[in-house]
Amino acid sequence: MLGPVMIDIAGRTLTAADRATLLHPQVGGVILFTRNYHNRDQLQDLVGSIHELRHPALLVAVDHEGGRVQRFRDGFSSLPPAAYWGYIYDRDPEQALQLAAQSGGLMAAELRAVGVDFSFAPVLDLGRGISSVIGDRAFHPTPEGVTALARAYIQGMRGAGMAATGKHFPGHGSVVADSHLDLPVDSRSFAEIAAEDLRPFQDLRDDLAGVMPAHVVYPAVDPLPAGFSRFWLQDVLRAQLGFQGVIFSDDLSMAGAHQIGDYGQRAHAALAAGCNMVLVCNNRAGAWDVLNALEGTVFNSQLENYIGVHC
Repeated sequence: MLGPVMIDIAGRTLTAADRATLLHPQVGGVILFTRNYHNRDQLQDLVGSIHELRHPALLVAVDHEGGRVQRFRDGFSSLPPAAYWGYIYDRDPEQALQLAAQSGGLMAAELRAVGVDFSFAPVLDLGRGISSVIGDRAFHPTPEGVTALARAYIQGMRGAGMAATGKHFPGHGSVVADSHLDLPVDSRSFAEIAAEDLRPFQDLRDDLAGVMPAHVVYPAVDPLPAGFSRFWLQDVLRAQLGFQGVIFSDDLSMAGAHQIGDYGQRAHAALAAGCNMVLVCNNRAGAWDVLNALEGTVFNSQLENYIGVHC
């Protein structure tokens, strides 16, 4: 059984310290970064060595959206940001949908060819021009545009054998602050959020195998950031929207998670709220704090089935 923690590794091959950490029973996956990539052959060897460590094999993921967020470049196609398809959509919707599907399929096919299980994509935030960290990562300013383009993109991913993870629930596009560096606050009412930002997640709930919540506080709704909120994850995402897939936390090392407490407290809070897997990136000491805090806890999250869902 896979554990509920996804961590990173140091470099382009597994070190002894990496192996020791990945063999911990609470680890269930690895997220890769640009530092882990030299060329396609090296990446395929690295992913193979990760998959060979455990049975069932650890999940291997990456943020590979295109544009600013594409971890592997030389040897991979240069993918445009999602907003590019949005610009085309406003002039020629049919062409934009075809191109979005091709882009999702190309992204997925190239990653699957070297063994990577999935990319954390697509972004379902609205491109309102408010959030710089989202910016051109969003397909379109409107819920209708995001839903249409993301659905086409997901169809392309699915055709290449990759599950889709929508982010950042219930929407990161309407806050100025970057949750990597600060804790963003969205003061709108639930009705306002539900009328716009929430709609792509609702409309695509049956197309998504996973969802990643935002490290954003919506104080008119709940005092906790969405990724630590039972209201957002259980009452809204699970009960109201009917989402049955995997919930991945955003990175617990981000500033938007710091108010919850130390690393162990963050992990416990995210899992208690409804996350199935928590990410701890770029902080090995923090990762071990999480693993130690979860020692002996039994989880049955069915993560080993993730990559087979909606593919």
